[in-house]
Amino acid sequence: MAQKIALLVLGDALIAVVAVYIAFWVGTTNATPGVASLCLFVSFALFPSYFLELYNQNRVFRIDVKETAALVLLSLVFTFLALSSAFFMLPVLDIGRRSLGWFLITFGVGQFGWHCLFKYLVRSGGLAQNVLVLGNGDLARKMEQIMFLHRTHYAFSGYFDIPSNGTAETAQPNKETCESLSIFAKENKIDKLVVALTERRGTFPLQDLLSCKFDGIEIVDAPSFYEEVMGKMLIENITPGWFIFADGFKLSRSVKLIKRLLDIVLASMGLLVSSPLFPIIALLIKINSDGPVFYRQMRVGESGKNFWLIKFRTMKQDAESKTGAVWAQKNDNRITKVGSVLRKTRLDELPQFINVLKGEMSFIGPRPERPEFVENLTKIIPYYANRHFVKPGITGWAQTRYRYGASKEDSLEKLRYDLYYIKNLNPLLDVAILIDTVKVVLFGKGAR
Repeated sequence: MAQKIALLVLGDALIAVVAVYIAFWVGTTNATPGVASLCLFVSFALFPSYFLELYNQNRVFRIDVKETAALVLLSLVFTFLALSSAFFMLPVLDIGRRSLGWFLITFGVGQFGWHCLFKYLVRSGGLAQNVLVLGNGDLARKMEQIMFLHRTHYAFSGYFDIPSNGTAETAQPNKETCESLSIFAKENKIDKLVVALTERRGTFPLQDLLSCKFDGIEIVDAPSFYEEVMGKMLIENITPGWFIFADGFKLSRSVKLIKRLLDIVLASMGLLVSSPLFPIIALLIKINSDGPVFYRQMRVGESGKNFWLIKFRTMKQDAESKTGAVWAQKNDNRITKVGSVLRKTRLDELPQFINVLKGEMSFIGPRPERPEFVENLTKIIPYYANRHFVKPGITGWAQTRYRYGASKEDSLEKLRYDLYYIKNLNPLLDVAILIDTVKVVLFGKGAR
């Protein structure tokens, strides 16, 4: 794995060198940059990419084209700021705005193209990770299944079972017996080893795993590998200890501040842009059905505190007077004609910008659920209450990747995505969710 990442970095470095020569050739009298200039430009181009985890071996194989483009663009912004500061402090290195522009454009286009090509090579199998699964039970079989779904990124190299008698053996596609896991992994050029043993007491090959670790093989447990591949969590096989020792779940003050500022800016812009639609929507609602324009409903927010969610009314007045709290279903006869259009276009959620400005919601986060549902789901779904560690959102990771939840099974599946979001929460993930939200709104996916 380290060699593949080194290849990716080397490609970026070569692109940066070419971009420097193009910049000098276009905008300066001296078409040959010195060693100092080369080192300055290359380091200032690569460091932001490293900082933004474009070389993170745990992420590079699962970020898509959109996220790659966003990270490359953000990296160019940091590179521009860094080089501008360097030119201000050392005017002798300044190559002019035109040349700087050519450098940024050339390097940005080249880096994006190289990273896309790199991902293509991964998808073709040439750079796919060779993965060995330690175990041979149901959990191990699930790991094989998800690798088959993502076989462009991962090459399944078989099982290595540790039976209760302590004798190591391999399962298909490797039939031969091997006493040493570390020797087998080295001989078969394994990049990643997934520990999927359902019973570890007395049979856990600690020394062999240490040897694999020191040989440069990445070792992860099954829930972590599932999260890496699927972008959600394998809740059934996660213990409280896993949450305690796992990376992530770090909502620092700086992240909270950035997220809150982003919420205020987006909600204010949203209200400003959508305000002309409010009287039109209100008029259509009043013409179509009796009742108020706005609908207030109790929802569960951060830390389990209840708040009043504001929406445009999409159902008939007193729609739940006889049934009580129930999920909306496909072709629900409680929804008005205008309400159906509002739901499909997400226009019914525009008033939630007010909830965001009040601090009751975030722009991005888990979907706020009703207290009646939360009380029931908390009893039957492990870790369901953990989704309330952050503010609920108008949109979110689960909303953009899964259909509208209308059952306990749907709630479990969406919780997998919600916990993934909370674990990996950062501004860049929020930007990716915003991009996906636009796509969801345009194509009307998931609405009921």
